[in-house]
Amino acid sequence: MGQFEVYTPFPGDYTFISNVFLDFYMPSANGEFVKIYLYLLRHASQTKTLLDFTSVADALNCTEADIQRALRYWEKAGVLDLAKDSRGNLTGIVFVPLKAAAPQMQEAAVSAASSDSGNLSLDKIQELKNKDEVRQILFIAEQYLGKTLSPTDMETLLYLYDEVHLCADLMEYLLEYCVSKGSTSMAYIKKVGLAWAEQGITTVNQAKEETNLYNRNYFTILRAFGIKNRNPLDKEIQYMNLWLNQYGFTLEIISEACSRTVLATGKASFSYADSILESWFKQGVHHLSDIDSLDLNFQQKKSAKAKAAAPKPKAPASKNRFNNFQQRNYNNMAELETQLLGK
Repeated sequence: MGQFEVYTPFPGDYTFISNVFLDFYMPSANGEFVKIYLYLLRHASQTKTLLDFTSVADALNCTEADIQRALRYWEKAGVLDLAKDSRGNLTGIVFVPLKAAAPQMQEAAVSAASSDSGNLSLDKIQELKNKDEVRQILFIAEQYLGKTLSPTDMETLLYLYDEVHLCADLMEYLLEYCVSKGSTSMAYIKKVGLAWAEQGITTVNQAKEETNLYNRNYFTILRAFGIKNRNPLDKEIQYMNLWLNQYGFTLEIISEACSRTVLATGKASFSYADSILESWFKQGVHHLSDIDSLDLNFQQKKSAKAKAAAPKPKAPASKNRFNNFQQRNYNNMAELETQLLGK
């Protein structure tokens, strides 16, 4: 998808947030949608601001599907106007000034938008909870998470089941997988579930293939750092996901950065490796040969700089022994004769 423009009628260099939005729209909205709204508002101005789904997703650590759902939600709620071209591609976002209308009007607007947000109606929730399969999912979730589910937790799981269409077996594996990664956050569980749906994963076998692939990648990167006999830490996984998913680097390129990191620092520094990979990403590296080209260019520039800074050599001293001899001045030949004869 291409770029789109974002406009706002608000003046100045500050980000102005309507109190109407804060009072009536924000409390009922999905937190991820609020975050996306605020990010877009921050980057809006009366002059042209170009964004695209990929850059926004990278900045907010979410998926492009999350952004599209948020835009549909806020459009239905009457908060944003979306402009599209003849092919349906987004070309512009306009923030609608929110007036302090009756509270029930805002509530009705948000309610109308909820069908795309994961905010299920009470009737729908009750209908789903009457299903044996759903009751089993909720029971298993409480066992894995080690707590009683809150209404928000329950709504998120039902949304994944009913609207994202993750089957019961896949829901159970989703919970098992997320807990095994050390995360019981419902926001994380939802993010993984939506990512699977976006990738077309519909069975447990497909999900296992995907997660096993990433696990193998994790341990390959750890070995490149010289790390053995332990699982990756959460922060390390965040770095590795960034390199694999957002930067899109191959294991060969990542391993090269890890090797250079250890040589330069003497340790497995993920932050140092990230600085290398971020630089390569910005310079358009896609293959190991690209790195070789960058290295050669760097060495050539370094050599030219050193040559320019080197002091200029002094002119060599004359090898003529007569010129090197310290000459004396004589007033007349009589004086010279006297010295030669030792008189």
